[in-house]
Amino acid sequence: MIRKGVTESFGAAVSCLSPSHLTDEVIRRSKRMILDTLGVGLLGTSTPVFNTVLQYSQNQQALKNSKVWARPGLSVPPQYAAFVNGVAVHSMDFDDTWHPATHPSGAVLPAILALAETLPVKPSGLELLLAFNVGIEVQGRLLRFSKEAYNIPKRFHPPAVVGVMGSAAATAKLLGLPLAQSVAALAIACSSAGAPMANAATQTKPLHMGNAARGGLEASELALLGLEGNTQILDLESGFGAFYPDYTPCTLAKVTPTSHYRWVLEDQNIAQKRFPAHLGMHWVADAAKEARAKFLDKYPDADISQIKKITLRVPSSRYVDCPLPVTEHQARHSFQFNCCSALLDGDVNVESFSKSQMNRRPLQQMLLKVNLENPKDNHSSFETMYCEISVETTQGEKFTARCDTFYGHWRKPLSHEDLVKKFRANALTVLTPDVVEDIIYTVDNLDRNHDCSMLWSYMHFNKHHMMHKDEHRCSVSV
Repeated sequence: MIRKGVTESFGAAVSCLSPSHLTDEVIRRSKRMILDTLGVGLLGTSTPVFNTVLQYSQNQQALKNSKVWARPGLSVPPQYAAFVNGVAVHSMDFDDTWHPATHPSGAVLPAILALAETLPVKPSGLELLLAFNVGIEVQGRLLRFSKEAYNIPKRFHPPAVVGVMGSAAATAKLLGLPLAQSVAALAIACSSAGAPMANAATQTKPLHMGNAARGGLEASELALLGLEGNTQILDLESGFGAFYPDYTPCTLAKVTPTSHYRWVLEDQNIAQKRFPAHLGMHWVADAAKEARAKFLDKYPDADISQIKKITLRVPSSRYVDCPLPVTEHQARHSFQFNCCSALLDGDVNVESFSKSQMNRRPLQQMLLKVNLENPKDNHSSFETMYCEISVETTQGEKFTARCDTFYGHWRKPLSHEDLVKKFRANALTVLTPDVVEDIIYTVDNLDRNHDCSMLWSYMHFNKHHMMHKDEHRCSVSV
């Protein structure tokens, strides 16, 4: 068959890629992504936004249902399971980040787990890994067709654009759709893409991830039923090019059963966060912690809240310039808040965004001392940005620090031990220790598992719900 264009080459890759094309490095990196995504998703099931979208999704009914994470006995139609679990992943902005900028895993993993649960023949772990990587690959390729995509986004939230395409590709792969239907799935998904950045730092932002997971799954299921779309959706300026003014697509390499395939994930690693906030905050936190250490090294007994002036030199990005955040979502997108939290506490963590920590007087007073500067050489790109901090005391002394690459960035990835430690900390908020260890073992051996159904079964547990059930049984027996 003679290739007609970009869209057809993508459809061919989706339908032709097989487990034999996966490399050891892609499998290793994607298993890290899956474990991290499951952990932040479990933690996210305790958030108000998750509970709100779950309440909405429970109104839907279907013959086939999929499990909701951390809600024993509760299932909803698969597209809504993808939706609510996707929201959970991004509810705290704790999920992974790629370059060019997007959150790749949260749009794909909830969709393929929800779909896999409904399939008559459950996929193997290797088949699940393949579908996941196809979804990640499509996102990475599409992002590389635009120079604008390499910068911190200004107009729309990338997971809502490339994420829905990744979800469609991944679920099309899991359904075994042929070339024509894979193209249709991408075309249908493109009409569900897009979300404005104005909803960043609000409860609506996590819905972008849930909508991407759901929209891609729905697109593949509609394609399976014969629905069609524009077969050149990725070639046209009026197609996927509508999202990027500098969109310059090109065809993917032809995939054959014996050919070597070079995955984007092999060339571009993933950033995994140490605390739940916008990625740019991690440069700020590391620089602030270093400045704090220098200050306390000289004045061990000093009150750090008595600092006179703080200067932050960061890239210009309006939606993460929030001088006086009121909500936790604003705080997760505030250079100023994360700087002051790190200066006061020597760390930023999950608890930093609680009401009690946000409203404490020393932090509120310190926020008023922060000045932002945007040096011309500090570009709005997660690849090249830096953070410099200057802390001035009432005595006129200055303590400075600079972070070019934070720990967890793709240039400086978390160690395996620290990634597992992060997963345990997140998952233990809702699961028992034995279930947590079972998930770690299952993900670690995913490529050798002939049936991955235990994975979503483990995600269905919740120690708090089980405790309530036991208490109820005791009260009834009494």
